[in-house]
This record gives sequence, structure tokens and C-alpha cells, in this order.
Amino acid sequence: MIGSISLEIESLLTAYRTKKLKPADVIQEVYRRIAARGSDRVWISLVEEAKAQAAAQTLAATNPDNLPLYGIPFAIKDNIDVASMTTTAACPAYSYTPSKTATVVELLLKAGAILIGKTNLDQFATGLVGMRSPYGACSSVFHEDYISGGSSSGSAVAVAAGLVSFSLGTDTAGSGRVPAAFNNIIGLKPTRGVLSTSGVVPACRTLDCVSIFTLNCQDAARVWEVAKGYDDTDSYSRFIPQTIKAIPSSFRFGVPKPNQLKFFGDTAAAELYEQALQRLEAMGPKRVEIDFQPFCQAADLLYSGPWVAERLAAIQPFFDSQADAIHPVVRQIISNGSRYTAVDTFKGFYALEALKRDTAKQWEKIDILALPTTGTIYTKAQVEVDPINLNTNLGYYTNFVNLMDLCAIALPVGFRDNGLPFGITLIGQAFQDIALCELGERYGEHSKSVPGTLKAKN
Repeated sequence: MIGSISLEIESLLTAYRTKKLKPADVIQEVYRRIAARGSDRVWISLVEEAKAQAAAQTLAATNPDNLPLYGIPFAIKDNIDVASMTTTAACPAYSYTPSKTATVVELLLKAGAILIGKTNLDQFATGLVGMRSPYGACSSVFHEDYISGGSSSGSAVAVAAGLVSFSLGTDTAGSGRVPAAFNNIIGLKPTRGVLSTSGVVPACRTLDCVSIFTLNCQDAARVWEVAKGYDDTDSYSRFIPQTIKAIPSSFRFGVPKPNQLKFFGDTAAAELYEQALQRLEAMGPKRVEIDFQPFCQAADLLYSGPWVAERLAAIQPFFDSQADAIHPVVRQIISNGSRYTAVDTFKGFYALEALKRDTAKQWEKIDILALPTTGTIYTKAQVEVDPINLNTNLGYYTNFVNLMDLCAIALPVGFRDNGLPFGITLIGQAFQDIALCELGERYGEHSKSVPGTLKAKN
């Protein structure tokens, strides 16, 4: 029955090739599912169903083998531009209607993917909680009272709830990884500059990445292959080197020393992390304890250093004229950017370079890092009471990654007794994106973890 179809990309492509399904069938089912979920606060705007169906009908005359994302429904975070669709960055007063589609979205559309809509987010992509939006707060698909994670909250929930096959988020501090962990899906944070950010509202322009949410690692790699590419209109775009350092088959994975691990009282998360590491070891690699302190010190620079000023630089004219239109917590964070001088910024650059030297010594011992994606998960009520400190806790294992020019993939690994998911993140050197996807696929097969909501509940 079409109502039970899987939206995994390969499953859909196989069904299209064998003529068991047509893109129009899938689009009809996607909109049925969206309507059935009601007011779930996932969407800021939807493409009209008739327009999505027209895109599906256009594909009918095309061979599915000629387009790598033929008929695949997807969503994008609403800080990414699509021509003639409003971009809000979750701030209605900031809204504008672009005349041009973001480069990365254009590539996906040309590959046959069908856009369904634009998703909710922590305003101006500032937060890891999914609670800072005037459009409401998404919930984890596993419990209404728990946060979805942010800032790419709606993008993650759209995939986990089976509304789209994949989605785009953004990731500056962990926004492409934390929501993946809280919704039991894959979150790929590519190497900076591999996916164009032209047509993306910046948070920290020097650090921003477009991220990818999927139901499996193979799908993440497929979308990455389509979406990647040097973009001359993006001054931070990068060419992928022809030679990339491989992750050896008998690799070494780094973990923090026991006294450097933080689970914030979540003993179930600590147990699940250890179980995940044991399953990783069972695949053959070696566990190596490292000094995590320099990574933590780098992470602190993101919100307790001059990079906050870059968030202010991204929206300064709007901030100066309409600060009252900004979510109070977001306004508080971004306003701190005015405290930093040019001298502070250069001191921050110097501190970061020194920390990169320190972490290089740790990388000599290991091939990848294997960390908790987050140490815990919080209820919406908890975040309401202490929004900034709890957000900081969620970034303990994520905030350093872009500063250190690393790539990462968040993987589901299991569930607490209360039914809430836990995940780990594999972190590699720049441009090891596909190698991490392949490793994540191997880990998923070995551990028999099943991403996605409906499957995980069965």
C-alpha cells in the first residue's frame, strides 16, 4: 500500500524503475502525511501541492536512471533561498522574497528532486534547541514534551516523521547533528565550503555549512554527491582535493578521557555511549583515549569569544533598526557581539591557531573521533527555564567542529528506557565526508540500528 511506502531514496528509485510507483503517487502521499500530522510546527511554508504535482508530472517523460534524485521529495531550512518563496530565517520582520534560488537547492532540483517546503528553525540559526521561533517549537518525534534539537529543527523532524526523503539544514555549532540525534536519523555535516552557501542567510559566514538529514548513510552520500561543487558566487566555496587522506580499514578512534566526558546526569546516555563504542570496537578498530581539553577550549570560543560578533555582522542593519522584532534569547546572544573589538577578534584567531596545534598532537594518535552527539536531551519546560546554559551543554561535543575545519556524521545508536533516542557522531578531517558516510553505513549494518521513527518504534 502506498501509505506504508518507505521514503528512503534507493527504495523510491527502485520503485520508480520497476514502475511500481510514479513520482505523482509519492507526492500525493507526502501531502497526505503532512495534513495528517496537523499543526506540528515543522513547516514555515509549503510549496502548493499542485505545483509539486506539476514537477512530478514533468518527470513522467524522463528516464529515472538519468536523474540521481528522480522524484525524491525534500525540504529545506527556511534560511535557504528559493526564488519566489519567502525566506524568513524564522523572523517575520526580516522576511524577503529572493529572485534567485540557492545554488545547492538548484543542483538538487536539476537532479530531479521535488521541493515540498521550507522548515522551521531556531531564529537566525542561533540555537541547538529548536525552541526559538515565533512559528512554534517542534518536538522530538518520540515525545511531545522533549525538544527536537536545533537550529535545523523542522528539517530533522520532516525526515524522521516520514514527510520527506531528505532535507537540508545548516550547521555552524551543531545544528545539523543535534536534531539528528534527538530524532533518530542521520545528520551529515560536510566539510566547510564543499556545499555552496550562496543563497543562505549567514549565521557565522566563515563557519557555516549546509547540512543533510536522511534516513540512512547511503542516502546522505547520494545527496552530498549531487549538492557538492565549487561555486564562484560563494567566496568561501572550496575545491575538493584530488587526494584525500583515507580512513584506514584498521582505524583508531579517539574518545575523551573518562573525566572529560559529560552527560549532565544522564546515566542512560553514558551507558548507551559505552555500548556504542563496544560495537564500534567489535568492527575491528582500536579505541584510543585522547586529551579532549583543547577541543573544549576551541568550542568555548564560538559563543564566549569574538565569533559571536560575526553573528551580529550577519544581520547588523536589521538588528540596529528592529532589534525588538528578534526573539529575546536570540537577541541577547547576538547583542553580545557588540562587546568584542577588532583586537579581541585577532586574539581569538591566535588562540584558535594555538589550539589547532594542540589538537594536531591528538590527531597523530587517531584517525577519527567518536563522541556522543550530545550528552543528554532536555524537555521543553527545562529549556524554557534555562535556555542559554542548557544550550551550551548540548554544544559540548559539537561546537568545535567547524572552528577546527572538520567534517562529521551523526548516527543513531539506541534508545533510553524512556523511549528517547541517543546518538554518536563520527568526526574526521576535512574532505573525509564520503569516508564517514561509508563508515557510518558499516556501523549501522554491524549494530543493526535502524534510523527513522516508524521503524524504530516497531
